[in-house]
Amino acid sequence: MFNISTLLDDQLVGDFWTTFLPIFRYVLFGIIIAAAIVLTITTLMQSNDSSKSLDAFTGATQESYYSQNKGASRDSILKRISISMAVIIFVCIILFFVSELIAGV
Repeated sequence: MFNISTLLDDQLVGDFWTTFLPIFRYVLFGIIIAAAIVLTITTLMQSNDSSKSLDAFTGATQESYYSQNKGASRDSILKRISISMAVIIFVCIILFFVSELIAGV
């Protein structure tokens, strides 16, 4: 006799990996693209302060309230966002290629 529950069970188990992995790869690819755009924008928004590289050679340092509270400044926030986006891109690329290895592509 035809039983619909056995038909659904066999189809769900077999189709899970074939439907989940391509969707998972598309989501990862979208996250990689979005994080790359944010990384590019935050990198371009950071200030270019080339005088700090020369301070290491000359020994000239400026102690001011702004330099002491640099952790809350705009550049430090942009730097943290840039680092976190780079880590997200790295992890998503690793997961993307591991999912391709699992799928056997």
